[in-house]
Amino acid sequence: MNTQSTLPTARDKLLFTPGPLTTSLSVKQAMLRDAGSWHFEFNAQVARIREQLLHVAGLPLGEEWVSVLMQGSGSFGVETALTSSVPDNGGLLVLTNGAYGDRIVQMAVAARVPHEVLRFQEHEAVDPAAVDAALAKRPDLTHVALVHCETTTGLLNPLPAIGRVVRERQRVFIVDAMSSFGALPIDFEAVGIDFLISSANKCLEGVPGFSFVICRRERLRECEGRARSHSLDLFGQWRGFEKNGQFRFTPPTHALLAFVQALEEFEEEGGVAARGARYAANAKTLMDGMQALGFRPFLPSQLRSPIITTFHQPADRRFAFDAFYRGLSDRGFIIYPGKLTAVDTFRVGSIGRVFPNDLEQLVHAADRTLRDLGLPVPLPAETAG
Repeated sequence: MNTQSTLPTARDKLLFTPGPLTTSLSVKQAMLRDAGSWHFEFNAQVARIREQLLHVAGLPLGEEWVSVLMQGSGSFGVETALTSSVPDNGGLLVLTNGAYGDRIVQMAVAARVPHEVLRFQEHEAVDPAAVDAALAKRPDLTHVALVHCETTTGLLNPLPAIGRVVRERQRVFIVDAMSSFGALPIDFEAVGIDFLISSANKCLEGVPGFSFVICRRERLRECEGRARSHSLDLFGQWRGFEKNGQFRFTPPTHALLAFVQALEEFEEEGGVAARGARYAANAKTLMDGMQALGFRPFLPSQLRSPIITTFHQPADRRFAFDAFYRGLSDRGFIIYPGKLTAVDTFRVGSIGRVFPNDLEQLVHAADRTLRDLGLPVPLPAETAG
């Protein structure tokens, strides 16, 4: 595993976010050329991406599984899958314990998709038993949607256990794996996934511009005529690829070229296992360092993912997040504000082209910034949040 820091050679500030994230120089350089969206060489690259995504997912090429690329951010891909798959006479059970699960609810409302919401607190995982009870009461709920890694907090929901319930209840399972695909192992068959959505600028370390849906072909065929949007039509997009290998509308050519390079680097690193191990090492370095400074994590260890970590803001009048953020930024590090409504927090990502030494330097910058704000280091336990 490469443990060399990217900071000495990077011209940009390092991004400790859940995406967009820091990318390699070679991924950036791959965008420095133009491509014709109808040209056969470009279409061959698109076909290669679609095949490689199945490989990353551990799925065989053939008739059972397909991948469909969609222009836009990850939310575009999630909305495409939701609004294209649930029939008018069906219903969607949305499992939510954070802002991104709530976003799925908003999508369902906007598209007038019949739905029910099973809500959990932001500090607790989705309970498979509660899911089973909800499905038992509502046979009209034909589809279930779950965010695997809820990046509101970094919480990792129990995907295999929930998947078993959905499969036993014979429902269609839609998984938002935006922040987990490519770094955490996901057994599609064992979990019973029908549609999985992620995007280029997450754990595969590409740049923003498109999302993708990996789905069972039989479920995809059921989507014909169901789409509630012309542009966000999953079946229509797939049929376009099958017809001539092209996007229906203008593709993000530069982002796709970057993704070809990103996938090569993903394989060179060692795939899901190696990338996940690096992110886990990053997360441990971050946690050890931040706790040594007195910061307290929002989630208990058994619920935390290695993707992003939420920390309480210190309960000290001298601490202001904006000042803390700017202090880190001035030292070359970008973090994320909190997304919780009832608790003051901030978030630090562990993904992207960063290594444990980069996280050590981030912790050192946090130490210096706290001192600049006049705060004691380590923070006293009574002010840790």
